[in-house]
Amino acid sequence: MNNNPVILFDGVCNLCNGSVQFVIKHDKAGLFTFASLQSEAGQKLLNEYQIPGTDLSSFILIQDEKAYIKSTAALLVVKQLKGVVKYLYIFRVIPTFIRDGVYNFVARNRYRWFGRNESCMIPSPELRARFLN
Repeated sequence: MNNNPVILFDGVCNLCNGSVQFVIKHDKAGLFTFASLQSEAGQKLLNEYQIPGTDLSSFILIQDEKAYIKSTAALLVVKQLKGVVKYLYIFRVIPTFIRDGVYNFVARNRYRWFGRNESCMIPSPELRARFLN
């Protein structure tokens, strides 16, 4: 694998895929790489970092040999993006149990509110190098 931070996401979730597209759009330097939680690479990373592979509702950031989950992962990602979106990191002052409570509520309802695909997204040829196989 590479040394870039890796974002693991639910590959069939429309909200999650939209989040990945958002990160790609605002990550002009190409810092982040991606893998769906359902992929072989995603499952390997979950196993390596001892994260249960059965919970596909979590957004996970692996960076500097540490795994961050849920709202903490999302906030660490936006902190590293370009533009005003990085200022969302200010929400880090909110206690984790509150942030993750909101995160869990959205995660439980994400398919109902945003829908789901039958299979994981297939990146375009120009983006393929940013996705782990």
